Amino acid sequence: MKKTVAAKFRVEDFSEPHLVLCEIVLASGSEWTPQLPGWMVIHVSSGVGYWLHPRMNRELPTGAVVVHSDQVRGSIRASQVGELRLDFFRVEPAKLTGMVTMSDQRLLQSAAGDEKLSLRVVPPNPVFSETLKKLNAAELGNRFPVRAQLLLLFLEVFGGDFEQSRLESRAGFDASVRLRQMLNQMSASELMEMSFSELVSKTGCSARHVSRLFTEMVGVSFREKQVELRLARACELLATTDYKVVDVALESGYQSTSLFNLIFKQRFNISPAKWRDRVQRRKPARESVRRLHAAA
Repeated sequence: MKKTVAAKFRVEDFSEPHLVLCEIVLASGSEWTPQLPGWMVIHVSSGVGYWLHPRMNRELPTGAVVVHSDQVRGSIRASQVGELRLDFFRVEPAKLTGMVTMSDQRLLQSAAGDEKLSLRVVPPNPVFSETLKKLNAAELGNRFPVRAQLLLLFLEVFGGDFEQSRLESRAGFDASVRLRQMLNQMSASELMEMSFSELVSKTGCSARHVSRLFTEMVGVSFREKQVELRLARACELLATTDYKVVDVALESGYQSTSLFNLIFKQRFNISPAKWRDRVQRRKPARESVRRLHAAA
């Protein structure tokens, strides 16, 4: 049976070995910052939450998966609507002796410190969720079949990127030229609406390589640039229209108003509604100043 742990615990209190399925329950609005050794694989078994991190803020619906190394510092917050149930397990590469090669161990350890590989948020995957459900129902505890299945799940979610570097040298130059041409011709609104997978498809190179090229050319990652453009669009709409906040969120590319509010407040330290009130209160003062100057 999987182990259920409290929402708050210290690393030194966590005596379970890696590749053991555990559960954590967060009350509505509460937050958990995983700081355990090795790679963490966190699955949302029920409820809705949010992954909060300087590089990536994402809504976590039921079935979503977060994979990150112990060098990533992020938090998971339960929505205000209800509790959030998470299944999670750890993978420590140094303890995989006999299960993987030394080369594989080095790849996993190297990826833990790589900004592009150390964090991933995966959309709901029915196969992944169903596998965990079966492992829970089997109640096999810490037996080898369960450990092997958990390791396989980790590798299926994350393992493919480790081979991409071999493909990049041949396609690197052409991809760089295509990406630069696209960015020169693309409007901000087109970039704001484009998904990263579409960008990768149009560039014809690996996702990892496209991500690196984009950061080199633009100065920030693709997701950071999209957040910047979406928030700029949101500020324009809040300042110049009477749209409801939910409509501003949708027009700015956010399907979730809660996520939009969260990201906006994280960036500006104020909610969208209060930001709009502050801007609107300043307008009369600026207009009166202009009128006084004109009268003079």
